Amino acid sequence: MNATTLTATIEGIGLWAPQAPSWASYRALVAGEAAASATRPAPALLPPNERRRAPDTVLVALEAAQAACLDAGREPSGLPSVFVSTYGDLAITEHLCQTLARAPRELSPTRFHNSVHNAAAGYWTIASGAMEPATALSAGRAGFAMGLLEAVAQLHGGAPAVLLAGYDGASPGLLRELAHSEGLLGVALVLAPAAAGARTLTLQLEDGEAPAAPERVAPGNAMAPALALFEALARGDGSAFLPAGEGRRLRVGLGHG
Repeated sequence: MNATTLTATIEGIGLWAPQAPSWASYRALVAGEAAASATRPAPALLPPNERRRAPDTVLVALEAAQAACLDAGREPSGLPSVFVSTYGDLAITEHLCQTLARAPRELSPTRFHNSVHNAAAGYWTIASGAMEPATALSAGRAGFAMGLLEAVAQLHGGAPAVLLAGYDGASPGLLRELAHSEGLLGVALVLAPAAAGARTLTLQLEDGEAPAAPERVAPGNAMAPALALFEALARGDGSAFLPAGEGRRLRVGLGHG
């Protein structure tokens, strides 16, 4: 490691989109094979009553996160976590804005507590019994890159493993004019310190624009830039680029230690 490079091992991968509700389905889609489809995520970590009440953004975040932990063979309760979303839950935000404009005294406390940006992280820590730190981030199109840097920085700060989850939902109503997002997408990685013989990634910030990510699933979703990395992992490519701010990109090198 040098001053501009961070490394980590990828232990587990999770992904959920209506067109590919698992990492295996997404890999099949990339390979040109038929893939399963689904309408709504249903993370087993949540009891049925909670699954019915939770917003779709929370469900997709937990579905992808739980799948990554299962793939890694890690107990969710033992992992610090980083949750990244561009907009949080826009459907709830739209509802709250409409209620405030029409009848502010009718504002729902349940809707309000689901509107905060760390809602998915909160559901995750409660459902998994995690007592480790949980971080919630938002950084526009650069969100997943910033989340990845945060998670790997935590590893280099001494964490034995970190869960990273990125997610976004659709924007409804008038909010579509300000914060456009389509469909539902959740992606997740369990990362650990770099180890010999393991699947590794190397991160380096550089000047330049990241190419548009392939949108085989969830086209137009605000978290779709993250798919550049998952496409590269599915194809076995050696690198991927993620947007990391105006005129900046994160180069993610992929290989084995």
